[in-house]
Amino acid sequence: MSESRLSRPEAGSAASHWDAVFTRTAPDEVSWFEADPSTSLERIDAAGITGDIAVDIGAGRSPLAALLLQRGWSQVIAVDISAAALQQLADQAGHPAGLTCVVSDVLAWAPERQVSLWHDRAVFHFLVDPGDQAAYAALAARTVEPGGIVIMATFAPDGPVQCSGLPTARHDADSISAVLGPAFALVDERRIEHRTPWGAIQPFTWATLRRLPIRA
Repeated sequence: MSESRLSRPEAGSAASHWDAVFTRTAPDEVSWFEADPSTSLERIDAAGITGDIAVDIGAGRSPLAALLLQRGWSQVIAVDISAAALQQLADQAGHPAGLTCVVSDVLAWAPERQVSLWHDRAVFHFLVDPGDQAAYAALAARTVEPGGIVIMATFAPDGPVQCSGLPTARHDADSISAVLGPAFALVDERRIEHRTPWGAIQPFTWATLRRLPIRA
């Protein structure tokens, strides 16, 4: 049976924090839980993007990676700082061929190949330091191939100021575009209100951006 590759977890307080979250909670006991990643799939379909490799930043235990493989993507890289989360993701997906799980802080991740799709649902808003935001943008610019797509969801300007005990930076589509910089063009934006398992409403900004051609 084919299995996904799970790299070794990194040390550090952030990794310990998120390992504890995913170890101590059931999937529907966290605010970001959704029964299926329908909004992500709708945004991917709307962008008209198909390709060879996709990356899910902050994949957690979401079924999105497995669903993308079922839709014909040849490789999906699930990146998360929590080894516990990715182990659950891989186990639930049945360790399909094409799934690569990488335990890493996104800013420390060193991708081996470029990707056609960069998906991030609710990681970017944990980067409250402008320097970290700039490092994220530089990584995305290096990683997404020209013509590729970034789909990002963050707390909206009127969204929560913290999540899982951590502060958050809230964004509209213009501020997301400004951080990612001239390497990307904003092509679509949506405001979508996520309902948590206990009924609270969290406003999210969803932005779709296209990687522009690299100028000589």
